[in-house]
Amino acid sequence: MLRWFTAGESHGPSLLSLLDGVPAGIELTSDDLRDALARRRLGHGRGSRQKFEQDVLTIHGGLRHGRTLGSPLAIEVANSEWPKWEKVMSADPVPREDLLIDAGTGDEREIARNRPLHRPRPGHADLAGMLKYGFDEARPILERASARETAARVVAGRVAAALLEQAAGIRLVSHTLSVGAVSVPEDAALPTPDHLEQLDADPLRCFHEDTSTAMVAEVDAAKADGDTLGGVVEVLVYGAPVGLGSHTQWDRRLDGRLAQAIMSIQAMKGVEIGDGFATAARRGSVAHDEILVAPSPVGDGRAFPRATNRAGGLEGGITNGEVIRVRGALKQISTVPRALRTVDVSTGEQATANHQRSDTCAVAPAAVIAEAMVALTLADALLEKTGGDSVAEIRAHLEQSRTLQSALSDRGDDTAQ
Repeated sequence: MLRWFTAGESHGPSLLSLLDGVPAGIELTSDDLRDALARRRLGHGRGSRQKFEQDVLTIHGGLRHGRTLGSPLAIEVANSEWPKWEKVMSADPVPREDLLIDAGTGDEREIARNRPLHRPRPGHADLAGMLKYGFDEARPILERASARETAARVVAGRVAAALLEQAAGIRLVSHTLSVGAVSVPEDAALPTPDHLEQLDADPLRCFHEDTSTAMVAEVDAAKADGDTLGGVVEVLVYGAPVGLGSHTQWDRRLDGRLAQAIMSIQAMKGVEIGDGFATAARRGSVAHDEILVAPSPVGDGRAFPRATNRAGGLEGGITNGEVIRVRGALKQISTVPRALRTVDVSTGEQATANHQRSDTCAVAPAAVIAEAMVALTLADALLEKTGGDSVAEIRAHLEQSRTLQSALSDRGDDTAQ
C-alpha cells in the first residue's frame, strides 16, 4: 500500500511531501525530482510568479546513493521567496506593527501583502473555507487551497512514475486537448512517452502543431481582455498489465480511484475515462470495444486485445491491457484581472474580488499534475496487485501473474480436446 501526504502553505517556508510504502530499489536522484518540478513550471499563459519563485529541493529521508530504502521518503520543496513572507506567514504571533513594514525593498506597496483579504474570489475556496473554518479573511484558506501545493504532488508523482516504469514497464505521458474554445481534432494522433521532449517544448503541451498555435493566440487574446482560460488535459498510460483494480467494492474500482485523483487537483471540474461523455451518445453496438484473439506476449497462450479503446483501458474498474486514457477538465483561474462581483465580509457590502498576481492559463502545468496523480494512483494499485518490498520482488510477482493469465487463456484448447 502506497500512502502519501503533502503539507505546507503557498507562501510558507516550504511544501512537504511524505510517501510511505515506497518499495526499496527504485533508482531515483534529486535531479529527477528537480526535472519534474521544472516541467510543472512550463506553459504559455503562466504568471510572473513562475519567473522569480524557485523550487529549492531537499530530500530528508528514504533515499541513499540514488536508490530508495523502503523507508518513508520525505521531500521538501522550499520557497525561495520566503523572506518576503516571513512576517505574514509566521507560525508564531507577530506584533501588529511588524505587518506595517515593507519586506526590505523600500517599496511601501509591499505592505499590501500583509493586509487582511476581505473580498473572496468567486470560484475559489476563499468564502466557503472562511465560513467552514470560522475565519474573517481569506488568507488562511487560499494559502493551502492554492495550486502551489501541487509542487509537492509532482515530486511524489515522479517517485511513483519511477516505480511503475522500473518494476512493471509502465510509462505515462500527458498532453493538452483543448484551451478555451480551441481543441485538438478528434482524429489527431496520440502522443507516446517517446514524445516527452516534444511536448515539454510546446508552449501549451499540445501534440498538434496547428492547434498549439491557435491555443497560444487564444491565451494571448484572453490576457489582453483581462480574462482567464481553462481547458482539457489527458493522461495516457502505456504498458499497464491486465488486472489492476477490482470490481468487488466501490472503493477498489480503479476508474473511480483515478477519477477522484484527478478531481482532487485544484480547479478540476470534470473527468472522463476513455471516450467518456461521447460514448454516452452512442448505441451499444458501436460503444463497446470488441474483443479479439492474438498470441500472448508471455508464454504460449492467448491474449485478448480490443479492436478499439473507447473504454480507455478500463472495464468494470479493472485494467484490460489497453492504453489507459484519463481526461480532466480544468476551469478558468479564479483570480480574474477583470475582477468579478463579490462581498466584502468586513462590511457586508457588495464589492469586487481581490486580484492577486496569477496565471492567464494553467492548462499546460495541469497536464503534468494530472500525470503525477495518475502515477500515484496506479502505483498504489500495482502494489495492491503484486505486493513486494522491493522492485525485484514486484517484478517477480508480476511475471508470475502474467504467466498465470497466459496459462488460463489456454483453457479453450483443453476443453476442445
